[in-house]
Amino acid sequence: MKSALKDVALALDQRLRVFYLAVTLIILVTATPVCGAVGCDLNDPDRDVARLFPNSSGYRTSYASIEKRGGEPLLRKVETRLGDRFHGIYETVDVPYTIYEIYSGKEKVGYIHGVNEKGQFGGIQVFVALDMAGTIKSFYIQKITSQWAKKLRDPAFGAQFRGMSLKDLEQYDPLAGKGTGKVGEIQNPVSEAETDFRAALRALKKNLILMDEFVFSTEGKKP
Repeated sequence: MKSALKDVALALDQRLRVFYLAVTLIILVTATPVCGAVGCDLNDPDRDVARLFPNSSGYRTSYASIEKRGGEPLLRKVETRLGDRFHGIYETVDVPYTIYEIYSGKEKVGYIHGVNEKGQFGGIQVFVALDMAGTIKSFYIQKITSQWAKKLRDPAFGAQFRGMSLKDLEQYDPLAGKGTGKVGEIQNPVSEAETDFRAALRALKKNLILMDEFVFSTEGKKP
């Protein structure tokens, strides 16, 4: 009798060990971050398009990536234009970029495009609304993890970029965190957020370079 009970106890003990092992493996797998391309989309496209282009009648989305548009040679070109290397999950060669083409009736009137950037405390999503010439109509930070987020997302900060283009942002050096001309006059609304301020400017320059490579340099040409 004792032997039989001992066998049952051993069998239950083995089953419990298997159960705990399975639970542990599930926890480890689900807790492990999945590394991959991180895109950037508008939280509410219908609302945001209407806000950024009040006279628009609709929009269409298209998608692009450095990998599909030119691969490593294009990546090297973009990095050279940016003045910095791409790094991290926000800047892999296969990141999918969503381009919102804005229409008024049948006429295309502009674009909205956003990019992810690494800030001091987490990711930052920087969006721009551009007219057909690539001039900034609106700049805004959709997402930012920072105690100074309110000041960096203030419309007054974004208004400083209105009317600028890639030509202006080309004067910004993301490694030095300095610029000349119009971009050199941009005021940081909170000195304690210097890291995020510089990240926002780097993201804006990257944003405009990608739009130039994906859209403006090829517009009017057959794919």
